[in-house]
Amino acid sequence: MITKVVLAKLSPTMEEGTVVKWSKKEGDAIKVGDVLAEIETDKANMEMEALGAGVLRKVLVPAGGKAPVGALIGVIADPREDISAMLAEAATAAPAAVPTAASAAPAPAPAPAAASGGAGG
Repeated sequence: MITKVVLAKLSPTMEEGTVVKWSKKEGDAIKVGDVLAEIETDKANMEMEALGAGVLRKVLVPAGGKAPVGALIGVIADPREDISAMLAEAATAAPAAVPTAASAAPAPAPAPAAASGGAGG
């Protein structure tokens, strides 16, 4: 059975999280309750546990990467299961889940000095 590893809401005000580190790596056997990753929330660093069993087949958000709450960040499945459709869906649904530089933040608005051309009254 395929288990989606989604970024859980680990605090009441959390909107996104940063994967500080993965405690498991691709190919590792996973049991329900295993600590998969350490997630930095808006309040603290928290451990995220596995909700399914199998093998960690794919890590979609590497350590240092940010993702919104609910985003697919990994896949747990039996080694024989086909996860390609899920990976393709994740690639098109969450392009913002990869690590980004500060340049991804909106640039500050320019000073309105040249924008005030007159009131036209």
